[in-house]
Amino acid sequence: MTPSTEHLSTEDIERLGAELEVLRDQVMSSLGDDDARYIRRVIRTQRGLEAAGRVLLLGALFPPAFLVGTASLALAKILENMEIGHNVLHGQWDWMRDPEINSTTWEWDHVSTARSWQQTHNYLHHTYTNVHGKDRDIGYNVLRVDPDQPWEPIYLFQTFTNAGLAMIFEWGIAAFDLEIDQVQRGEKTWAEKMPELKAMGRKAGKQALKDFVVFPALSGPSFVPALVGGLLANLVRNVWSHAVIFCGHFPVEVETFDEERLENETQAEWYVRQMLGSANIEGSKLLHIMTGNLSHQIEHHLFPDMPSNRYGTIAPQVRDLCRRYGLPYHAGPMWKQYGGVLAKIARLSFPGGHKGLAKRRLRALPFGRRRAESLDAAAPAAA
Repeated sequence: MTPSTEHLSTEDIERLGAELEVLRDQVMSSLGDDDARYIRRVIRTQRGLEAAGRVLLLGALFPPAFLVGTASLALAKILENMEIGHNVLHGQWDWMRDPEINSTTWEWDHVSTARSWQQTHNYLHHTYTNVHGKDRDIGYNVLRVDPDQPWEPIYLFQTFTNAGLAMIFEWGIAAFDLEIDQVQRGEKTWAEKMPELKAMGRKAGKQALKDFVVFPALSGPSFVPALVGGLLANLVRNVWSHAVIFCGHFPVEVETFDEERLENETQAEWYVRQMLGSANIEGSKLLHIMTGNLSHQIEHHLFPDMPSNRYGTIAPQVRDLCRRYGLPYHAGPMWKQYGGVLAKIARLSFPGGHKGLAKRRLRALPFGRRRAESLDAAAPAAA
């Protein structure tokens, strides 16, 4: 029970869950040729952009070829990671029975192996979303993004840590996916961890060889500018992915939970936790595609195996459900969401932060502004 849900009875929550189940069934039972054509068209577009980028960078000594080639390659990498790789690995397209576009066979253009990412993301994060002690995505082991995380002096520098993480995001995620802290806690030995380390090393080596050696070498005298183009394309992809993911998970209004929340949690209560623990980005259809439709983070967390092209169609219905049940539906333009996240990270680099964030979260609730103001009124009495 949180301020967001204290007005709901158990029966209310179960009714809400039942309505979401009906919505899910309606979509999943209607999947067909149009959806299959959509993902195949996105894959063709991505491969065309990548091929164009690689070819143009062969002549990277010519500035227009360098600029257009780098931009094309960056767009290709964003599409592959966000709208294709992320969603295929969630099993969103397994219903097509296509042996290539399948969660068991796809290997994405990313340092993380598909298998390790599916363990930390598909299972741990989506099962235990925003639960302290269970969801390792809360701060990715390097950032304090919630006041309930104990403050340590190292967080004084987290504004800079976060900027560095954005630039090398795929490498940071790869290191995170290895779960080295299991060895530190004594849950696994280095010998048990070694197969994962070797698999990640092989994948990282292939990625580095492809982007920073083989393709630049093919450009001959354009080696250096082609290498720079590859580095910039990866940098753009990393910063974009970081921004999208942080906008969906760490805005001030998004809630976190204690482990006790998981005790006897029903499917309907899990749905509610997903809605309270996610936020959307408002924007154009192009923005939605370039975010992998993770701009519909709330809908994605409700139905992670639903094809991403359907999130936009159900978003108005999910928003209406939140309205009818008096729940917040966190959404805003990207500049506002990301700006708020960066300000939050800066504030939480210092101790405290509980009261300020609590007030912001209360203001985001239906009729919550009065509750937020009551905190200020109660402060002198408490003192």
